Amino acid sequence: MILVAGSANLDFVVRAHHIPAPGETVLGRAFETFPGGKGANQAVACARAGGVPTTLLTAMGTDAFAAPIEASLREAKVELNVVRVTEQPTGTAFICVSDDAENAITVAPGANLCLQPRHLPHLTGVTHLLMQLEIPLATVTAYARSARQQGVTVVLNAAPVQELPAELLGLVDILVVNEGELAALTRHTGSIAQCLERTPVPTVVVTLGHHGCCARIQGALVLQTAFAINPVDTTAAGDTFCGGLVAALSQGASMQQALPLASAAAALACTRLGAQSSIPQAAEVAEFLGQQPTGNAAALDALRAYCGLPAGSYS
Repeated sequence: MILVAGSANLDFVVRAHHIPAPGETVLGRAFETFPGGKGANQAVACARAGGVPTTLLTAMGTDAFAAPIEASLREAKVELNVVRVTEQPTGTAFICVSDDAENAITVAPGANLCLQPRHLPHLTGVTHLLMQLEIPLATVTAYARSARQQGVTVVLNAAPVQELPAELLGLVDILVVNEGELAALTRHTGSIAQCLERTPVPTVVVTLGHHGCCARIQGALVLQTAFAINPVDTTAAGDTFCGGLVAALSQGASMQQALPLASAAAALACTRLGAQSSIPQAAEVAEFLGQQPTGNAAALDALRAYCGLPAGSYS
């Protein structure tokens, strides 16, 4: 079983021709609300795209915003462990999605900031603890410490990025970041490969958008090229990747086996609107993978070059 500890938000989404620059006002078009939050999204991905029993530990308010989030989680068969907060509203996010599928997001954490170390249940039966950084850093550290003591694999998606204490990094087994987050954490402007070498976590996975992804496992590198899609909305693509990855690993997959599954789930999520609403079923991921061509040497060479690796190295 996977325990996801993290945020739950209601997303307010506006589609527009482009994301406004500072001081600019743009006219939007469609407006919708979607259940979201990194923790909730990743829990849905574990349960729906990964097909793995999953529990979400989160905090929500007593307002009406909580209801659609809980309904979405239950529909995805995620078990809920909700800390009910009266002094803060349920978390919200304000998202602008452009016509080229990029997005800009502002989060109002609300109740998410009330998730405390004392709220962590005993981890009996849990194989992986998956966390993000939309809950207090002290809580993340305390949960990681407890999981390590109980023999549970600790997975951290370091987003939204912030400076992380050495104690927390020392408790993390698998770190998942995107390219910008990797550079910020390492404070290095070199290649992906050089930044990975500077990251003091046994296994690091970095997502690279339309280029693919790369993992460093005890010094060895594994590359996965991206799948060709026509993106509609990239919201929750990273969360879908994280959930799919941890779900596959929890079922005994190697990193070489898990990366294609996670990448396929994230690719499908980009073809649909919304956060949790965009996350595919496990059968859809399997069907999508079965339709993909194999052995694209040119794409792999391009990914090697993008990561700063010599041609023909790693696979």
